[in-house]
Amino acid sequence: MITRRDLIRAGAAVTALGFDLTPAIAAARELKIARTTQTNSVCPYCAVGCSVVIHTLGDKSRNVQPAVVHIEGDPDSPINRGTLCSKGISLKEFIVNDRRLTTPLHRAPGAAEWKPIPWDDAINKIARHIKDTRDRSFVEKDDQGRTVNRLPGIAMIGGCTDTNEINYLLSKFRFGLGILSYENQSRL
Repeated sequence: MITRRDLIRAGAAVTALGFDLTPAIAAARELKIARTTQTNSVCPYCAVGCSVVIHTLGDKSRNVQPAVVHIEGDPDSPINRGTLCSKGISLKEFIVNDRRLTTPLHRAPGAAEWKPIPWDDAINKIARHIKDTRDRSFVEKDDQGRTVNRLPGIAMIGGCTDTNEINYLLSKFRFGLGILSYENQSRL
């Protein structure tokens, strides 16, 4: 039986014989992310906002579906300095998952099953529900006759990975509609 100590000794013997393993080790590391496109992003799991580097293959080729091959912490990030927690490490399994939803689902009133629908239909349904709810529950004046222009019939939630720009646009959207109930992990 070979032990770890035997393997270390064998490695030392190979080095003693004049073999330099550095190029082989570098090539093995390079193979994992060779020819990939690197995209910087933010981990979606909590409000810390750790930076990640997502490596994809095939996104610059014609007729090829891009595939995520590796995700790692961004060593240039002042937030996490290249480290990720156990949830962040599992981010690739979250993205590359055959059970992940990629199209909107709709369950018609009274139906038992969800059915896929096109994005345009989903956006139109959401817009119609917002408009109908706003028409039904908008409050222009309170009991004392003061103008309040509020919409108590809709609540809104934001995410921890929303950028400042997204939060700004969400605020404009909700204030424009009169939405008061708003929750976000960034505590805006």
